[in-house]
Amino acid sequence: MQNPPPPPPPNPSPQGPPPPVFYKNPGLAAVLSFFWMGLGQIYNGQIAKGVAFIIVYTISWLLMFVLIGLITTPILFIYGVYDAYKSAEKVNFDIARRSSYASNYTTNGPAPV
Repeated sequence: MQNPPPPPPPNPSPQGPPPPVFYKNPGLAAVLSFFWMGLGQIYNGQIAKGVAFIIVYTISWLLMFVLIGLITTPILFIYGVYDAYKSAEKVNFDIARRSSYASNYTTNGPAPV
């Protein structure tokens, strides 16, 4: 006699465990943008914005040979570092809001206000 086949594994919950949440470090984003313009934005998940910063900053750096870059390059540099920091804070806020909403949504408690 053959042994009967093992029973199928139980069906996993349709929702399953929530995916891991990775917060962005605003200080690290700013430091990355300090050393390589646009890298902080890429770290934050804003790939197109980071590539745009790299391209615009390179053009601005090349414009230093015609003196207009002496004005635009420092402005872009400071704005890029500031934007990387603020974007990381915004990404973290959005992650916290989504995870808070999801935890409220999956419990039997009242709806979020």
